[in-house]
Amino acid sequence: MQRRTTLNAALSVLAATALTWGLSAHAQQPGAAPKIAVTDLAYAQQVSEYFMAGTYQRSSQMSAQGSHSGGYSHGPYSGSGSHSGQQSMQASEQASGTFVAGRYSYIEQRELGGYTNDIKGAILQGTYFKLVQGKGFDAGKPQPSKAEQVLNQVQGGKMAQPVRQPEVKDIINRIKKGEFNGADYVLFGVVSSIEFTDALSPLQGTTSATRQYGLQLLADFSLIHTKTYEIKAAFSAQGAGNDTKILSIRGDIAPPNRAKVMRETSLSLAQDVYQQLAMQLGYTDANLSRGVRQGGQPMMMQGGQPMPMPQPQQPEQVIILK
Repeated sequence: MQRRTTLNAALSVLAATALTWGLSAHAQQPGAAPKIAVTDLAYAQQVSEYFMAGTYQRSSQMSAQGSHSGGYSHGPYSGSGSHSGQQSMQASEQASGTFVAGRYSYIEQRELGGYTNDIKGAILQGTYFKLVQGKGFDAGKPQPSKAEQVLNQVQGGKMAQPVRQPEVKDIINRIKKGEFNGADYVLFGVVSSIEFTDALSPLQGTTSATRQYGLQLLADFSLIHTKTYEIKAAFSAQGAGNDTKILSIRGDIAPPNRAKVMRETSLSLAQDVYQQLAMQLGYTDANLSRGVRQGGQPMMMQGGQPMPMPQPQQPEQVIILK
């Protein structure tokens, strides 16, 4: 009888705990939910530019000289006269210059906006986490162009010292600089690959063809603690979108719907991010995984119709009652 009473009490405690987290997790104390900042996707690419710089100096001199003399006498029956003159002119001109031209390559650091709002929406819809807005990437002071650097070197004879610029992928330094004040965690994403496709394919048995315009986006994400720099989740997520037009042999022109392609890419990327984030938190941090809503996950889109997203697998818990 005593053993049965103990078992019933343990089951009651388990049921109360599940009810607390499953149905009333939103009733947590204020400030208990972790605060997360979602960065814009970091993007670095190599850029090449043609530069041209030169100096030109010109000087000219001109001088002229002239002299004149003459005389004349006149009497009643005779006359006499004399005349002489001399003139000269000199001119000189000098010109000099330096010309430098070439091609310069460098790494451009920036953030790719427009693909993180849906990620934020998925986190708001599927979790109890609080979102805070971080600052944009600080790229440092504007640097002179390569042409300006070469021109200063030609005029002054001194090589300009390069200034180290902040790196968009250096998330630790960005956290230390205070770009994400107030956040407990930062969901940091870096673009690995972004590719647009535009293909024209004939339809067999017809005089028509299809034009397929698409976008493929792959990014690497990390959920980083802003105090300890511990990584709570790390994964790659992919987004894709496409638009298909049917063209006839008459030479129809149907421009692709780029807005539709970008929207589909953003939505599919957000769904993949949420699914992998929720799944990994279930294995890495039990406290964070409790913040994932049960049944509140974002909806997947397939063929224009919403469908439930698969539930993230939770680690199996075994309780032994003695």
